[in-house]
Amino acid sequence: MTTAPPRPTPLDEDRLQAFRERFATDQAATMHAATVVVGDQLGLYRALAEGGAQSAGELASATGCQPRLVREWLDAQVASGYAEHEQGRYWLTPEQAACLADPDGLSFVAGGALVVSSVHKDTELLRRAMTSDGRIGWGEHHPDLFAGTQRFFSPVYRANLVQHWVPALEGVVDKLTAGARVADVGCGYGAPLIMLAEAFPASSFTGFDAHPGSVEAARRQASEAGVDDRVRFEVAGADEFGGSDYDLVCVFNALHEWGDPLGAARHIRRALAPDGTWMFTEPRADDELVQSVRARTFYSVSTFVCTPSPLSQGAEDALGAQAGEPALRGLSEEAGFARFRRATQTPAFMVLEARP
Repeated sequence: MTTAPPRPTPLDEDRLQAFRERFATDQAATMHAATVVVGDQLGLYRALAEGGAQSAGELASATGCQPRLVREWLDAQVASGYAEHEQGRYWLTPEQAACLADPDGLSFVAGGALVVSSVHKDTELLRRAMTSDGRIGWGEHHPDLFAGTQRFFSPVYRANLVQHWVPALEGVVDKLTAGARVADVGCGYGAPLIMLAEAFPASSFTGFDAHPGSVEAARRQASEAGVDDRVRFEVAGADEFGGSDYDLVCVFNALHEWGDPLGAARHIRRALAPDGTWMFTEPRADDELVQSVRARTFYSVSTFVCTPSPLSQGAEDALGAQAGEPALRGLSEEAGFARFRRATQTPAFMVLEARP
């Protein structure tokens, strides 16, 4: 006796159309992100902001770009709400300019498009990882990821690190003002450590990163900022960096990318002074898996970067970019920290404080 195959569930035409529209919106945003990278790199946004309302030809002349392509690029910006247009002239509103044309501003977001671009360039890397051992080392990624990470996070640090995050820590401002020993583990290009060195010249700072290319870039940027007399950068992993009696150890959005985060946390605990502070930032996570812009962003980048990285270091599992505060609290306590709290937060990130 044979069993009849199950009847296919009929499609709900309204739900089908709603999903198709959502996909079309995402497809448009993904395509447009590439124009943001180009506009940022070629200085098109900055020239548009500085020059005021102008024609495509005038913007092309100001930037040395091909006029017909500039017109198409401008129309793409208008269609996406990234620029304004009337009677053949284009301009940015003050809000658009703050987000797209001022890399040193607190509201700049265009640098994040470079991270988006980098993961699309790494799709073959991810395909191979997903069909083999899951491993992608940080240094294997497209270089746009390294530069894009700094450009994405730097405005967040400029807006929050010295003004809000450090003051939220118990007694840390006084220590830094008087002269403290500070380490940044997983420092990348070193932007937050350089900002701290500029704000607290009496303190000394050391950044550690396992990626030699990032350390080289950090050294260059410290020299350019004129703080290399009190900031140094060294190549070292999270569980082997040198030094002791640090008053403050910082980890900026890096803990979840380490193969042995518990071992690293224990090493940080040993490296701290008896009354030292471990400050680490991690993406905020919802208690349940929900649809949100924040979750979409962090789960996607975690698929490409934050989870393959620990696997490449020999981990059998990984925290991922959405580990959440309860898991991080548990890790902190297991590493030997007696006190743990969320010191402050932004819409996207938690600033966590752990003390011996």
